[in-house]
Amino acid sequence: MASQPQIKSSDKKTAQISIPPHSLEAEQAVLGGIMLSNQHWDGIAERVIADDFYTFQHRLIFTEMEHLMRNQSPIDLITLDQSLRSRGVSDEVGGFAYLAELSNNTPNAINILAYADIVREKAILRELISVGNRIAENSYSPKGQDIKLILDEAEREVFAIAEKRTTSSEGPQNVINVLESTIEKIDILSKLENHSGVTGITTGFTDLDKKTAGLQPSDLIIVAARPSMGKTTFAMNLCENAAMASEKPVLVFSLEMPAETNYDAYDSFPCSR
Repeated sequence: MASQPQIKSSDKKTAQISIPPHSLEAEQAVLGGIMLSNQHWDGIAERVIADDFYTFQHRLIFTEMEHLMRNQSPIDLITLDQSLRSRGVSDEVGGFAYLAELSNNTPNAINILAYADIVREKAILRELISVGNRIAENSYSPKGQDIKLILDEAEREVFAIAEKRTTSSEGPQNVINVLESTIEKIDILSKLENHSGVTGITTGFTDLDKKTAGLQPSDLIIVAARPSMGKTTFAMNLCENAAMASEKPVLVFSLEMPAETNYDAYDSFPCSR
């Protein structure tokens, strides 16, 4: 009797590496959880799309769920099965038996958003691998392309993944959630002691601090004035005051003057006092 060929550990690792990242369990939990609780649909739709699912079977099921939601129909085992049958694709997803399996084997519908995050993360990894393969192919065979063009294309493709993958906190906000976070912020600020009305980082200008309560986190502040009115000097003053008063690092980007000129101007500020 012929002996079975031995599989080297390196061969096993190679086989594992060649399989794209995915989690069938997480995908099944998301689909089953939606059938058990439609109330989580908005959170799911913010996190994943049909193409995020690894198997064609799961992509087809999720697409059908989207169709039902657009038509304001409830999603459960019966409605989903009937909708798939009406489109003639029930057998392609495994029929009623597989849908029932998804529904019965879902660990907990309460954790469905966590499962959706897993599906989303695996999909992003697959996209990165796909982009990485294209970058490698272009690098091995540049076909006369300038290296800068190859770098620009690689950067564009990687950033494209990030741009279309906004999370619920980065995309459109529900006004109720914004109101709740605003009230919470006001409550925290009201409990601060000895802040003299400045709840952010001081600008160093007393009157400006009174009107703005200081420089607040995530604020975009635009200094606008006619040419040669001292905008750059004023902005550098803000940076200096913020750095000296709060003892926090300040990063300055200048698109006009060279770094040495900016440093000369900044270096003279403390000495002029």
